Amino acid sequence: MSEQRFFVGLISGTSVDGIDAVVLALRNNQLEIIACHDEPYPETLRLAVLSLCHPGINEIDRLGIVDRDVADSFAKAALAVIGKAGLKVSDIAAIGSHGQTIRHRPSGDRTFTLQIGDANRIAELTGITTIADFRRRDVAAGGQGAPLTPAFHRVAFGISGNATAVVNIGGISNITLFDDGDSLVGFDSGPGNTLMDAWVRKHLDQAFDQNGGWADSGEVDEDLLERCLDDPYFSAPAPKSTGPEYFNPAWLEERLDMLAEPIRSEDVQRTLLELTARSIAATLDNESIAQLAVCGGGAKNTPLMIRLGELLYPTQVITTQALGIDPDWVEAAAFAWLASRTVDNLPGNEPSVTGATGYRVLGAIFPG
Repeated sequence: MSEQRFFVGLISGTSVDGIDAVVLALRNNQLEIIACHDEPYPETLRLAVLSLCHPGINEIDRLGIVDRDVADSFAKAALAVIGKAGLKVSDIAAIGSHGQTIRHRPSGDRTFTLQIGDANRIAELTGITTIADFRRRDVAAGGQGAPLTPAFHRVAFGISGNATAVVNIGGISNITLFDDGDSLVGFDSGPGNTLMDAWVRKHLDQAFDQNGGWADSGEVDEDLLERCLDDPYFSAPAPKSTGPEYFNPAWLEERLDMLAEPIRSEDVQRTLLELTARSIAATLDNESIAQLAVCGGGAKNTPLMIRLGELLYPTQVITTQALGIDPDWVEAAAFAWLASRTVDNLPGNEPSVTGATGYRVLGAIFPG
């Protein structure tokens, strides 16, 4: 039996609400999360990150500063979660840092993806070898660079056969489909929480719609929903990925401007929840999928979970908690696992998911 190794996984998603950190124990491809930590961004840093997610003035200087500041927060999160695990820095084989995505342009002639959070600083501040920049090698190989979590989903959830689909509902929703063999399909289905978060921030000055309560007070506007679902992204074939660069407030306002009459703000929020649920359900065959396991922030949105259950019946809609991993920590665990793949010189991408021309070892290594 091989020796147990410990890896730290770090990620801040498209919601830009802070850093998820885990310590993952690995032995013979058996995994266990032994500690978790949530490191909120300082508000000034959160706003600075959001400002970089769209074109603006003086971007190079701002990028350099925010790249450094994000790395400092990531290093702080890593040290905090190691302390919670009762481990020493020397116990950690490597940190897997996804970083903070500020641009994801997977389509067109000049595709690219960009995550910040200087891994040189993370390695320097922690003294731990840090693996970062996971997505760009897949893009260089002709892939979308996303989603990267389906390969981890298969290891964490697929072997038992208890689940045949996993959906992470973060800012964007991404879906993994697998069976008892080697077949694996994964793609971004469309917006998860990103449009709902932006709308509630604009109208209620809240970071998110707590438990979907505001959406639950509204009604679906079928005209707006139809205009949203008419977007060609939803009917495009996989492999495909997207981000808040595409599904953003301007995208929503364009469709609101098409309506004959203004609608209540809570009805917009309810319609956005319906958009997330419908765009996920439309990708799944509810007659053949026994279970859909949900992770990410959307797992806490009760009206959204109920709606998915209604749309997908008789498929059972559960959270990944029922399969052994808290929904909040699946993505961070995935990047700890991806770091272990890089350390072992093993591929981390899945070409059937990303569209890359082949398997690639992902990530750059920054020695501690």
